[in-house]
Amino acid sequence: MAVPVEEAIAALSTFSLEDDQPEVQGPAVLVSSERGATNSPTEYSDVAAYRLSLSEDTKALNQLNALIQEGKEMTSVLYTYRSCVKALPQLPESMKHSQADLYLETYQVLDLEMSRLREIQRWQSSAAAKLAADMQRFSRPERRINGPTITHLWSMLKLLDVLLQLDHLKNAKASIPNDFTWYKRTFTQVSAQWQEIDSMREELDDLQIFLSTRWAILLNLHVEMFRVNNVEDILQVLIVFAVESLELDFALLFPERHILLRVLPVLVVLATSSEKDSESLYKRVKINRLTNIFKNDPVIPAFPDLHLSPAAIVKELSSYFHKSSSQTRLITLAAPHELPPREAQEYPLHRITLTRFTYQRHYHIANHIGGIRAEHDDFTIRFASSLNQLLLLKSTDGVDVEWSKEVKGYVYDMVVEGFQLLSRWTARIWEQCAWKFSRPCKDAVPSEPSGVPTPVSDYEKVVRYNYTAEERKALIELVSYIKSVGSMMHRCDTLVSDALWETIHAEVQDFVQSILATMLKTTFRKKKDLSRILSDMRTLSADWMANTSKGEVDIQSQGAEDSKGNFFYPRPVAPTVAQVHCLQFLIYEVVSGGNLRKPGGLFGNSGSEIPVNDLKQLESFFYKLSFFLHILDYSATIATLTDLGFLWFREFYLESSRVIQFPIECSLPWMLVDHVLESHNAGLLESVLMPFDIYNDSAQQALVVLRQRFLYDEIEAEVDNCFDLFVSRLCETIFTFYKSWAARELLDPSFLFALDNGDKYSIQPMRFTALFKTTRVKLLGRTINLRSLIAERMNKVFRENLEFLFDRFESQDLCAVVELEKLLDILKHAHALLSKDISIDSFDLMLNEMQENVSLVSFSSRLASQIWSEMQSDFFPNFVLCNTTQRFVRSSRVPHLSVQKPSLPHAKPNFYCGTPELNAAHQSFARLHSGFFGIPHLFSIGRLLGSRSLPWLIRALLDHISNKLTALEPMIMGLQDALPKSIGLLPFDGGVTGCMRLVKENLTWGTKSELKAEVLRGIKEIGSVLYLMGLLDIVLREVDTMHFMQTAPWLGLVPGTDGQILHSQSGGGDSPIVHLFKSATTAIASNPGCPNPTPFYTMSKQAEAADLLYKANINSGSVLEYALAFTSAALDKFCTKWSTAPKTGFIDITTSKDFYRIYSGLQIGYLEESVSGNHDIMGDSVAWGGCTIIYLLGQQLHFELFDFSYQVLNVAEVEAGSLSQTHKNPHLLQGWDSLLEAMKKARRLNNHVFSMLKARCPLEDKTACAIKQSGAPLHRVKFENTVSAFETLPQKGV
Repeated sequence: MAVPVEEAIAALSTFSLEDDQPEVQGPAVLVSSERGATNSPTEYSDVAAYRLSLSEDTKALNQLNALIQEGKEMTSVLYTYRSCVKALPQLPESMKHSQADLYLETYQVLDLEMSRLREIQRWQSSAAAKLAADMQRFSRPERRINGPTITHLWSMLKLLDVLLQLDHLKNAKASIPNDFTWYKRTFTQVSAQWQEIDSMREELDDLQIFLSTRWAILLNLHVEMFRVNNVEDILQVLIVFAVESLELDFALLFPERHILLRVLPVLVVLATSSEKDSESLYKRVKINRLTNIFKNDPVIPAFPDLHLSPAAIVKELSSYFHKSSSQTRLITLAAPHELPPREAQEYPLHRITLTRFTYQRHYHIANHIGGIRAEHDDFTIRFASSLNQLLLLKSTDGVDVEWSKEVKGYVYDMVVEGFQLLSRWTARIWEQCAWKFSRPCKDAVPSEPSGVPTPVSDYEKVVRYNYTAEERKALIELVSYIKSVGSMMHRCDTLVSDALWETIHAEVQDFVQSILATMLKTTFRKKKDLSRILSDMRTLSADWMANTSKGEVDIQSQGAEDSKGNFFYPRPVAPTVAQVHCLQFLIYEVVSGGNLRKPGGLFGNSGSEIPVNDLKQLESFFYKLSFFLHILDYSATIATLTDLGFLWFREFYLESSRVIQFPIECSLPWMLVDHVLESHNAGLLESVLMPFDIYNDSAQQALVVLRQRFLYDEIEAEVDNCFDLFVSRLCETIFTFYKSWAARELLDPSFLFALDNGDKYSIQPMRFTALFKTTRVKLLGRTINLRSLIAERMNKVFRENLEFLFDRFESQDLCAVVELEKLLDILKHAHALLSKDISIDSFDLMLNEMQENVSLVSFSSRLASQIWSEMQSDFFPNFVLCNTTQRFVRSSRVPHLSVQKPSLPHAKPNFYCGTPELNAAHQSFARLHSGFFGIPHLFSIGRLLGSRSLPWLIRALLDHISNKLTALEPMIMGLQDALPKSIGLLPFDGGVTGCMRLVKENLTWGTKSELKAEVLRGIKEIGSVLYLMGLLDIVLREVDTMHFMQTAPWLGLVPGTDGQILHSQSGGGDSPIVHLFKSATTAIASNPGCPNPTPFYTMSKQAEAADLLYKANINSGSVLEYALAFTSAALDKFCTKWSTAPKTGFIDITTSKDFYRIYSGLQIGYLEESVSGNHDIMGDSVAWGGCTIIYLLGQQLHFELFDFSYQVLNVAEVEAGSLSQTHKNPHLLQGWDSLLEAMKKARRLNNHVFSMLKARCPLEDKTACAIKQSGAPLHRVKFENTVSAFETLPQKGV
């Protein structure tokens, strides 16, 4: 069924297309080919309808406007002209025979460019002749035609400005004469065989003279002007008009003011060609007024990277016009580059006394940014208030007419004020750039990292090194103010349009129907000529139809003329361009009487019979008329006032520097972006996208104004590069901030409290929220989702950081695992902080990807593999155990197996903890755990690997025990073969010395020292693994206890009277979590308002599954017991070789070669070596490995009875007792004190190990602890719990 159109439209109107994206860019003016203008769309053809005899003026006006448009195109061609000679190929010596063909091809290429220059030459000659003729038409003594109108005067000034700019460009472009020289040379070569080339040579000579003569265009204009008669009258009118407009600030837009400033010195030079003309001019315009204007604006923008100086123009042109004798005072003014340093910084701005100037730095925006900021804040508040009043007015029915007029008039005033602010701010940027170009930096001496100075281009001197940090900051702020105010005014275009049109209509009607009516009754009642002009003004612009809505009673109560003059209703009907044009002309006619020689200013009262009050009213309305056109052309005016594309162009310096293009470091828009990112200024950060609007404006100019595709291509290439760099740098800044924030929060508070300078670890807040919400960045007609780019880049940066941390860990030993966990915690916390503002990938997902642990069947992660590899290659061979401290430390001896590791990778501070200060703080904590391996490291390993990869590591360690036992089996057999057939008990009569000699005689392993050392290393590694399992068991039990304390209340577990775990009976036999979800599901399902209770039933089932899962994990086994059971099972296949049963059924004392006998011999030899200072080679792991094997083989009693060191200790005790009884010197045993002490320590350690083994793996339960074929251990049914061997160490002498 089709939906009616009305309903569809109504439905669409309910959708909101707005989002929460903040305004971080300027007006949404995309690259387009059309822009509004204030010119008449009908070329003033409707002026004839008003019968003001302006046909000649209108015809000339249209002709000048056409010339202006053509001149702008010529100017664009000349400004964007680039040398063709540099691109011409050079022939090698081997191709000299093709030189003629090269000349022909070169000529054809250059001829196309020279044809454009010839066209410019012809056009300027024609334009100068037409402008001179137009001026001469209005400078005749007799009055034959009406005019010139004010619009006509502006057209004359604009055309003169175009000619001046064209001449200035021709003088500045050095590539044009160079190309012409090549063109002339190639023409000489290729025209040798041509016929009738005299005309071509003559044309070529004319072009050469034109290009080589400075100010050739202005000289030609001067000749054309004074060819027939003088034009001093119209020149003086133009000068007066320009001076008054500048002094009274009547130009609404800054381009108009710059036009006046550029043409004024040229007009002065042209108008003072003789003494008579000078005296006539200075009677109307005092020379001090001109001097003040030129001093106040010593530099005028001409092009984006070219400037003009009024003083320099006057000084240079005076040498070309030899009759000019009265500019001596103007010639003495200093040009910008001639100003001394102090005067350059502080030049005269305005006079406060007759003899003294106040000096202040005017051009630098940084000196005015405080006032600009106050203006911006004040205007935005009042403009928003005016819009609110307008919205209230539109939403109210039957409002009072006066209130409506007041509100809309206030909106009009705010728009005018906004245009004036934008014009003034943009003009400041233009003028600062011109000032910078006129005074390049002289101290720019950059150097490479090697310290060698690098050459600096002229463009770098005027841009890159000519802006201080403070000036860049001020420029960014001003650009942001211009774009934000422009965007604010652009958004309300449709809202304020009716109000603006009605206000303009009311202004015009109030003037022509009220003010003019009063003037006709009073001032001009007896002046028929002036009364006729005022009547014409009323006729052409009065809207009498606006009075028809007034009631008939009210109209009849007044006179007919009074009713017309006093009662009208504003309508959104604005005057046309032709009406404004005619009104300005008529007002000018009333004031001047059509006399160009009238003394005084445009609205001066010299010789005028008009009262001052009436003159002020006429003057006020006259200048309002010039504002109306810009306000009616609302969008185009905003686009003009917010256009900052000139900040990118650098055509003149590209030519002077002889490079194809400058690097982006020299580009002012990128310099501003880079400054925001480098300064870390939270206030500027939200404006970081504003400089990219400069690229949008410059692209618009390249396509629409300059009409050069290659410029757009260069802009586009730079934008692509800059935006990529911007996103990368911005993400780096974001990542650094959040990483530093996380590192700061994870610092120990007690550490910060103890510091005196803890503030250095504080993090300055940054405001990224606006950028995170930005989904539409307008760039060269494209829309870019910045939020998506940031999220994509942050995902990449987090993965790169994880990769770096793993690479760093892989280049260090196993002790760095604590540091790795700390850095990963910081990174994870930074991810959590950032995830609150932007949607990025899960940290666990990224961590699993970097660990290559994404598959459901993958249990060995990259980190687990690295830990296991590090244990195999470095930890077990090169670390020794200290049983007292429960730590492994690196052996001080040269490692048996050297470990080749990659070099330690280096990265920026943000890949560690964010800032160097935070890096140093966290490194100080990491160094506390870098010299040993113990329980903190196992906690870190347990947390990093988790329940998924930790079992894999445990299994790998157990397999390592099994492999080591298998590798030891042939070695031990070799040691068994080397034992003598019979070794008896050590005799007491020989004393310690005799016992040790007998032991050495029996243990003839001297030829098997390598084999003995290898067996000791194997036993040490087995002991290290088992001890590591004991430490891991402590860690896991603590973790399990914590988990149990967290889950027990939800599972309904309570402690019993005898320490056992009981289940609570509340909830009908269900645990609290199951009871909670069942009750909630029942309540929700019974509610009639619940449409679908299925999800709640699903949650209830999930609660039951969770209850079963957590209860099954309560009775977790012991890792150490599992390891001992696994080792016992692995030893079963070696029992027949390492533990043979005696043939007689009694203990075999002399002929036994069981493992305990081998270990006993290894132990006493090892203890002898330890006395010589080699104990740290093996550490305490040997005892843990040997005693565990002995215990699991059931040889503990044999070892304690027949161990060589134990027997020596018994002999030593007996010998010491006998010596004390016979009162002999007890120092007879001093030679063996160190060895005996080592034996005692070994016996205490062995007893400690055996006590732990009895507690955790009693031999009577060995069958119950066996390993199934599947690898799972059978847990003991019961065993007698003993005190932990790790907590209660045996005392010395026990």
